[in-house]
Amino acid sequence: MTHDPFHPADQPGPPTNGTQTTSLESAEAGDSKGADIVPLDTVRAGRHPYRPDDPEPTSPAPAADRPTLEGQVIRVDQPGGQDRDWRAELEAKISTSRPVVPLWLRSRAEAMQTLSWLGKHYAHVAAYQATRTPLYAGRLLTRSPRGLARLVGGMVRWTFDLEGEPVRVATVQKADPEAYLKLSRQRDARVRLRVPVALIVLVTLLIAAIIVANQPAAVQWSALAAALAILGVLGKPADKPLIERAVLASNVEKLTSDIVIRALTSLGISGITQAISKNPKDAIRFVSPITRDGPGWRADLDLPYGVTVGDVLDKRERLSGALRRPLGCIWPEGDSSIHEGRLILWVGDKDLSKTLVKSPLLKATSHDVFKGIPFGNDPRGRPVTVPLIQHNVLIGSLPGQGKTASVRQLAAGVVLDPTAEAWFHELKGTGDLDPYEKVCHRYVSGIEDEAIAYAADSLALLRKEVMRRSAALKSLPPDLCPDKRVTRQIADKRSLGLHPLVAIFDECQNLFAHPEYGAKAGEDAEFIIKLGRALGVVLILATQRPDKESLPTGISANVSIRFCLRVAGQIENDMILGTSAYKNGIRATVFVPEKDAGTGYLVGATPMPKVVKSAYLDTPQTQLIADRAYALRDAAGTLSGHALGETPEQSTPSYDLLADILAVVPPSEAKVWNETVITRLADLRPEVYGGWEVEQLTAMLKPYGIKTVQVWGTTADGKGANRRGIVREEIAERSRGAAS
Repeated sequence: MTHDPFHPADQPGPPTNGTQTTSLESAEAGDSKGADIVPLDTVRAGRHPYRPDDPEPTSPAPAADRPTLEGQVIRVDQPGGQDRDWRAELEAKISTSRPVVPLWLRSRAEAMQTLSWLGKHYAHVAAYQATRTPLYAGRLLTRSPRGLARLVGGMVRWTFDLEGEPVRVATVQKADPEAYLKLSRQRDARVRLRVPVALIVLVTLLIAAIIVANQPAAVQWSALAAALAILGVLGKPADKPLIERAVLASNVEKLTSDIVIRALTSLGISGITQAISKNPKDAIRFVSPITRDGPGWRADLDLPYGVTVGDVLDKRERLSGALRRPLGCIWPEGDSSIHEGRLILWVGDKDLSKTLVKSPLLKATSHDVFKGIPFGNDPRGRPVTVPLIQHNVLIGSLPGQGKTASVRQLAAGVVLDPTAEAWFHELKGTGDLDPYEKVCHRYVSGIEDEAIAYAADSLALLRKEVMRRSAALKSLPPDLCPDKRVTRQIADKRSLGLHPLVAIFDECQNLFAHPEYGAKAGEDAEFIIKLGRALGVVLILATQRPDKESLPTGISANVSIRFCLRVAGQIENDMILGTSAYKNGIRATVFVPEKDAGTGYLVGATPMPKVVKSAYLDTPQTQLIADRAYALRDAAGTLSGHALGETPEQSTPSYDLLADILAVVPPSEAKVWNETVITRLADLRPEVYGGWEVEQLTAMLKPYGIKTVQVWGTTADGKGANRRGIVREEIAERSRGAAS
């Protein structure tokens, strides 16, 4: 019978009297059946670790000493290959396959640009060399005597084997007669062969000269020029080339994997340094070969585990020093659609800050806003278009970073579409948008209260327009408007009144932070942004102070396209570009003040956020576009409002708030709740006060220096409550002071 060492009944019992009784002792005691000899330590070491009735061994036996157990041993971590989902791998391969057609040929614009560069380069080279042909001819002429001397001298040395003369002299000096005789015989053999060859060449040249002498003068001069050219080439000094370079050699170093790894290692990022020290070969993995992408090099790579693209963006200046390229040439970016460690490093040949992006609208006869507006170029020189219809745009930056220039470019695309209605408000008072005034339905430029009131009135009118358009769009038949959105075909039907309407508010912080008009303007703007996008109403807001007071969160949270130039910190960055933008590596803080003016992060206009330098229009260029736009609109009959000198429409009639409050609150009521006051005001002037909230009344009283207080009153069900309210006597005093 074979005992199972793992069964409790077969386990040896505890020793008695300090000794162990083994099977061998039992056999010696007279056990007729006999037993297997089982080493106790080995059995204990081989017990299953999860048997609760087995005592834990103090020290496991080596694997080689353990007995072979029957059954299957299952490892927690199986070595070797694992089962793979071949369909998922195939899908991944298809999605990451390299393009058949090169990147520069996939875009017609980029291909034409590349071919244009090639044509300009070789045209320049040809023109440069052609204009210097007389200089090259003079050089050949002056060098021809030296070339003749070199030719004759070379023929003589070759014919008489003068090249070997130093070797033969050396044998004489060493007193080696055998070597000298051997070299002399070799020299004699060479001379006997070369002298006839030299004579044949001389005779041939003499015959050719006689033949040319009997030819016309043109042939003689051509032959002489060819001979002088050959002699001039032979007489060229080693340090003075004949032909000059038309283009200086580029100093741009080709980007290689070794250069990229060296640069990333020098950034001082601990995750990269540790990974490379442990595994230099595979710490940084290049997912595709480094390729030429536009006017620069592109490297796609995976950073070491735990390192994100944001870590590299923080070190952009050090990366510039490591790559020995200007800061405006280094543009790292991430691809969060894959993972946060995927880095796309683009190194340009030319500093983006030194590039002037010309607006294609300068030469455009007209434009269609439904096709988007040409906005600028990315670092690779590719044009970037901002879609306008069904979007709203928010532009933010510190002062002097190119914000107004970006607004000018968008405004140019709007006015060149004669069907688009332009409402422009420049609330800085510097007249940056004045050239467009002649084509605007509503226009104001200024920082005073009258200009702010005009802009606030525009938002109130736009809110009414959105409501009108909503009803008009709803009434359209499904075959004309299946998606319930304004299209080009619907916009062209002028009788429907659904043409594009674009309102620009430059320096909008002066409007939204205004103590009297800001609260209502913010509510109207939020309403328009949420509902107007499908109705052809577009807001373009530009601000240099992105905080919650000057840019309400309801506005910043719902704008779909954002352009952020240089800002001071993370809070301002995320106010413009959206929450967590800074964390995700989209950081407008990397731009250099003034040097990178006009360059910013564009989010929402393209599938992935990208750096864009906006096109620049100076005042004369803006005026030319405005003149062209005026002619277009005059011919199409779409000039209206301010452009025709009409009196601006007001959203609400003029009113005296304090007088109206005194009218609805009798002297017998010393203190009244705000909600009671606005209810009575709405009954008095529903067209003015309808829809007012308690907070709005509080905000409208602040400019008069009136603060609300806690007022005790009784609710409709007879319960007492403390709520915000006004003191009538204070209202009366302020009203008398304003009247006097």
